[in-house]
Amino acid sequence: MKRIISKIALGCMIVAGFSSCSDWLDVNTDPDNPNNKSLLVNNRLPWIQRMYMYSAGIANYRTAGTAGWLYSNAGAVNSCSTSWDFSNALSTSPYQTWFVESASNLNDLYEKAKAEGAYHYMAAADVYYALGFMQMLDLYGEMPFTDALGSSPVPKYDDGKTIYNGIMAKLDEAIELFGKPQGASATPLAGGDMMNGGNAEKWIKLCYGLKARYMLKLSKKADLFKPDEILQCLAKGPQSNDDSSLLPCFNATGDVEDYLYGDPVQTNGNWNYAGYGSNQRVSQYLYNLLTNMRGAGVEDPRFTKIVPAIMSDIKLNDGKVSTFTWKRSKPVDSHYTADRLKAGGATSIAAPTYAVADVTLKYTIEDAAKRAQFVADMTPLHAVTVNGNDVSVLYKAGSIYVNSKNYILAGDTVYVNMRSCSTLTGQKGQKDNTKNLYWYASEDAYKAGAIFSTGSFQIRPVSDFEIFTYHEACFIKAEVLFRKGDTAGALAAYKAGIKANLDYMQQKLTSWQGQGYDNPDMMPMNTADITNYLASAAVCQTASDLTMKDIMLQKYVAMGISIENWNDMRRFNYSTGNIGSFGVVYPDFDRSVMFTGQSKLIGTTKTDARYWPRRWRLPGTLELSYNETNAKAINRHCEDLDIWSMPVWWDCATDAEYEGYLK
Repeated sequence: MKRIISKIALGCMIVAGFSSCSDWLDVNTDPDNPNNKSLLVNNRLPWIQRMYMYSAGIANYRTAGTAGWLYSNAGAVNSCSTSWDFSNALSTSPYQTWFVESASNLNDLYEKAKAEGAYHYMAAADVYYALGFMQMLDLYGEMPFTDALGSSPVPKYDDGKTIYNGIMAKLDEAIELFGKPQGASATPLAGGDMMNGGNAEKWIKLCYGLKARYMLKLSKKADLFKPDEILQCLAKGPQSNDDSSLLPCFNATGDVEDYLYGDPVQTNGNWNYAGYGSNQRVSQYLYNLLTNMRGAGVEDPRFTKIVPAIMSDIKLNDGKVSTFTWKRSKPVDSHYTADRLKAGGATSIAAPTYAVADVTLKYTIEDAAKRAQFVADMTPLHAVTVNGNDVSVLYKAGSIYVNSKNYILAGDTVYVNMRSCSTLTGQKGQKDNTKNLYWYASEDAYKAGAIFSTGSFQIRPVSDFEIFTYHEACFIKAEVLFRKGDTAGALAAYKAGIKANLDYMQQKLTSWQGQGYDNPDMMPMNTADITNYLASAAVCQTASDLTMKDIMLQKYVAMGISIENWNDMRRFNYSTGNIGSFGVVYPDFDRSVMFTGQSKLIGTTKTDARYWPRRWRLPGTLELSYNETNAKAINRHCEDLDIWSMPVWWDCATDAEYEGYLK
């Protein structure tokens, strides 16, 4: 399992080139020939942090599709966002980046730190051990854990309970180690900590926050769910936004590409997948929560920071954009009537093109009603002529349009993708401009200044990567207190969570403004809008009216592109409404009308656990090809098509239920 260690030298040299982080990545025993023994702990930890973020970003992106946060028309990811006919291609990247690029460093970091008495680096290794292996448990259910990082290429598997208990033990040890003072000769944590700057107290709060998050996963287990212990952990966890653990990310002119995937090294892990390409768009489910939470019809002030916009009604002057209007994206509906997807197919949302010169497209539409509707839709925007079944549309120079004669696709410009660009992925003129993160569909569009997307808050190259936040702690507290019957306390925590997320976003937006970004969606929210929203009917104002649905839907918005939303959905059985007396927690969330995953999700009713996505299949080319014997020894069904609907250990009420699935 401990493979490609020789590549760590290259990885660390890449990390050492971080222009934004040179203060703590500038020393090695032999910078020309680093090796597994000479590599310093303050050079190894940043690489672990970076590559864990990359692995987590992939998991966040793909599970956000399953949780209805985004739509993707990329084939494999569409299988988890729309059809739920899950592709095996989903499984490999989070596993590979975790084990090959991050986990393979953990034992070496721990042992080298131990040898020099660097207790805080030992503790950091424990924390990332917990973070990474909990992600593996959340995704795959069973995994090599006890023997995972040893010398065997075919380590034995552990069940979910063993992995969970081992993770909690790692966090307990980390808390103890962070509490120990380091000797004068030990490497200071500040020299290699990208996340918390060497602040051991902040790391301890992270550990307690993670313990609370992980204990919350056991909410189905009457014998193991301990609400008072969760509250005790929260009391020792983050108490304000200043206590949140965030990994800062950068768009630098000196950035380089990762050796395994070729992506920029310094950028945000969520962006590397969700915001790198042109396939992702806002879902109808998220859009509704941002515009009509609790049926209040109130627009969330976060709406324009999450939902991207595109230039529209462009007028050119000497080839440059002179006037335009911003058009906010419409959502892609894949969980309601899905009329657009039914018309063209689950992956049919088309990418737009820039018209360098006037372009006329002729659409043949035989259905009279559809032809009339198409003409009515296009006439206010473009010159339209009709000749029998043929409708010709003139797209003037500067127009943003879909270059296809299929009329079904012509309106897809309203679905703005969530893409941003970095210095390594943008047009030529963006290579040396770290402040221009806009997406332009072509070099011609860039030269004209025609912007195709403003991007989205959590998935820009320069977005902070959220490891654990104060707003998550507030929502965990709200849920636990609500379960205990303390509705007044739950209401206070719920409202604190909403405000904490708004404050966190506002602080970041203000920082971007101060750094010189001019993207309107990166500017601060209107403070009056925030105040009005918090006092509006979109936010529950009385303890007697508070529901679990209120808590979890606001948490869903605040967490955003995070695997924790999928974890929460599994804990509440999605929209089944059969957890305690809480009713339906995620209303209107069900299989899409485009659902084709009957062989993967074998339940036929919502009350059947196997109606819903519950885990991922193990990577076929890695584990099922090379470690099949051990995988099948722990779960004889690991290669079955329907493994996607088998609950993981924490998603089962009892050990007997879990073991019954494995047999």
